[in-house]
Amino acid sequence: MQQSLHLVRRSPRQWRINLSDSSHTASCHPLPRATERLNLRRATELDAGFMLKLLSEPSWRRFISQHDVDSIAAAGVYLQERIIKGYDSGLGFWLVELKESQTPIGICGLVDRDYLEQTDLGFAFLEAFWGQGLAAESARSVIDFAATQLAKDALLAITVPENKSSIQLLAKLGFKFGRNTVNPNDEAIAIYELRLEA
Repeated sequence: MQQSLHLVRRSPRQWRINLSDSSHTASCHPLPRATERLNLRRATELDAGFMLKLLSEPSWRRFISQHDVDSIAAAGVYLQERIIKGYDSGLGFWLVELKESQTPIGICGLVDRDYLEQTDLGFAFLEAFWGQGLAAESARSVIDFAATQLAKDALLAITVPENKSSIQLLAKLGFKFGRNTVNPNDEAIAIYELRLEA
């Protein structure tokens, strides 16, 4: 049994910390391989501070989602509900860190969405680390993982049409534009597709 940290919401801006014993099956699932400069690992509750920083980036609020996460406690809940829970299925957004310093710089991973027919590749990085090829480096590791470990024959990626940086990265990774649609929140999105070879 491994002791894990659980943050329980009491009111819109109050959080209570619970410690409980739980064993997770997530550790049984393989991980994407490390790259020349990066490690990809499962996030833990100890990464709440980093998650708060990532969620506070202007690019997250503009291109990914609006949210009310404004404290480390709230970021811990976000991690549990949106990131860590996904690991039980063998998917999820893995934390990307610099190999030399173990500094977390972003997330990259795979998720199944009810409104998509294929698994979705997603990524988000601190803006200070943009323009260095790090997002592409981590994404290629995740794509290889999807093909060789999960036997996926295709991946999708979604973005808002005005997110030019994301669209350029998807093109670099080999994704092709599929169609424009709306997500369940009635937000306009563009869907890109990549065919995979194991």
